[in-house]
Amino acid sequence: MRIRTDFPYETSHEDIRIPMPDGARLYARVWRPLTDEPVPALLEYLPFRLSDGTAPRDWQRHPWYAGHGYASVRVDVRGHGNSEGLPGDQYSANETADGVEVINWLAAQPWCTGRVGMFGISWGGTNSLQIAALAPEPLKAIVTVCSTDDRYDNDAHYMGGSVLACGMHAWAATLLAFVSRPPDPLFVGDQWRQMWLGRLEAVSPFLHTWLAHQIRDDYWKHGSVREDYAAIDAAVLAVGGLHDPYRDTVLRLVEQLPPDRVRGLIGPWPHQYPDRGRRPGPAIGFLQETLRWWDHHLKNTANDVMSEPLLRSWISESHPPATVYEELPGRWVGDPAWPSPHVTTVSYPLTGEPVIVDSPQHTGLDAGRFLPCGNDADLPPDQRDEDARSACFEFPVTDAPVELLGRPGLTLRLRLDVPHGQTIARLCDVAPDGSSTLVTRGVLNLSARHGRERAGAWPLGASEDVTFELNAVGHTFPPGHRIRLAVSSAYWPWIWPQPGSAGFTLDPAGSRLELPVRSQGTTEDKILFEEPEQSEPLGVSSPVTLDEQRPERLVIRDVAKGEWRLEVDPRPGGMRVYPDGLEYTEEALETYTIRERDPHSAQARSDWAVRLHRPELAWDVRIETRSELTCDAADFIASDEVVCRDGREIVFHRTWERRFPRMAG
Repeated sequence: MRIRTDFPYETSHEDIRIPMPDGARLYARVWRPLTDEPVPALLEYLPFRLSDGTAPRDWQRHPWYAGHGYASVRVDVRGHGNSEGLPGDQYSANETADGVEVINWLAAQPWCTGRVGMFGISWGGTNSLQIAALAPEPLKAIVTVCSTDDRYDNDAHYMGGSVLACGMHAWAATLLAFVSRPPDPLFVGDQWRQMWLGRLEAVSPFLHTWLAHQIRDDYWKHGSVREDYAAIDAAVLAVGGLHDPYRDTVLRLVEQLPPDRVRGLIGPWPHQYPDRGRRPGPAIGFLQETLRWWDHHLKNTANDVMSEPLLRSWISESHPPATVYEELPGRWVGDPAWPSPHVTTVSYPLTGEPVIVDSPQHTGLDAGRFLPCGNDADLPPDQRDEDARSACFEFPVTDAPVELLGRPGLTLRLRLDVPHGQTIARLCDVAPDGSSTLVTRGVLNLSARHGRERAGAWPLGASEDVTFELNAVGHTFPPGHRIRLAVSSAYWPWIWPQPGSAGFTLDPAGSRLELPVRSQGTTEDKILFEEPEQSEPLGVSSPVTLDEQRPERLVIRDVAKGEWRLEVDPRPGGMRVYPDGLEYTEEALETYTIRERDPHSAQARSDWAVRLHRPELAWDVRIETRSELTCDAADFIASDEVVCRDGREIVFHRTWERRFPRMAG
């Protein structure tokens, strides 16, 4: 990583408040080049608190952009951080409408040329797409990283029509803790407590809304740009990682948007910006890549950014299973179109006699983290234990390597004797020593086999062919290895088990795996990136404590009960001390419990504790939250609690208990 201090422009920054039509003011931080000439503006728009939550990351990139001649602006969503107003649902119509107002306000400033770009990762990348679909006139280009075009089936809520237990529940619990944090009196003054109490009265668990919509209905269609790609008028640079669950969005965008307005980039990365060096790498000079994008679309600079292949992708070489890699072996490839002329679908028929697939409910404990961020235990370990609980079909790689790029497809002929079920497919790279490395996976809730918009019971005793896709992959299987397809009926805690699930019978006759095989050594494969560089860091310190750190992922088995418990420390950040004196502490623990043969025993729990402390202001607030999700055959049962303290005084305490009839789940 190269720290850049010599920029074409000297810069300054200031905190401002941007007025909304209803009178609420959104808190913003603006980095600007010191010049008398107007410049384009870049916007990053998030709920995650610019004065502390994302401040270290913001200082890596916003000053860098300002030093290259852009006004780079970070804005907190209404009701979050130091912005006024009340918080709402994720990606609400108010949030995107406010975003349009911010863009129009920036374009109207005397220091702006009237041309605006927008960028972000995850939430910020997704609302960049959503706001681009609203087509505000000043917005000419976006960079969307690790984002989703499909809020229902390619986000943290549902997968293949099934409830994402560790995604939906953990994310809802995280947001409940985050939305309960107060404004900072250093930035908003004495009104902080009044603002905080007003927000807390508006808080409602996000999980309740998400479980109330268990199929792809109008709630999920709102904000899912795949409903109308043509609405996007801005140029789109779509970026993802092979270890990010939202990478399929990149492939859909480069396929659906006009080729003169889109480029795609998929690297080996987790759910992180590609220049941050979070494992696995290699990292790239991502800021330089985006600068070329901004220069071309916002300054009309003649460069070769649109001469790059439509899609640049990382193809990993075969590697042994591990929960973390510093860097993955592999190479960059380029494809001029998508679907690519270099990729051919090759069908691998399944063979053998019909097999009963009735996986133990703890199948999936070695799935790894749903949203990897570069931690030591994020990625899936050796899959041999998981494979033993699945029905496996193997295809040897003989004379030449098999290189995959794209989304594998799977057709299975199934028979069910119960009305509900789900099938999970994993593609693994099996080495000569027997080790099994997870390459990709896919899920289908069998109630959603005819479309995510409906939930239909399976006719008892009937056989049907079901077809679904696995997540995008870039991987090379070398000669001497085996391509293993592993099919299971359970995948806890990623996928919430179906009520009364008894598995299914899989008939290989008529079943097939379809792999996107890419030809090697094409002329577009000379892809180069600069070394990563960033601006000077903010200078946040993390004091070392004597407390023994919990394991990131701990599996506990109660042999007598046949019960398995997975404890996950998501490593939210511990204690951080900021240059302005703020002491910020986060602790979290997720627990997932299930019995081997009881799908109704599934339980997810998440506990959070957050402290914000300013000794110089005698300000010390604490937030504690508890979220639990259980089920029976008929309902999901959600239980949540929030306790907030100002010093020793409890200023807010609320609990929620709700049942949700099981539909897709």
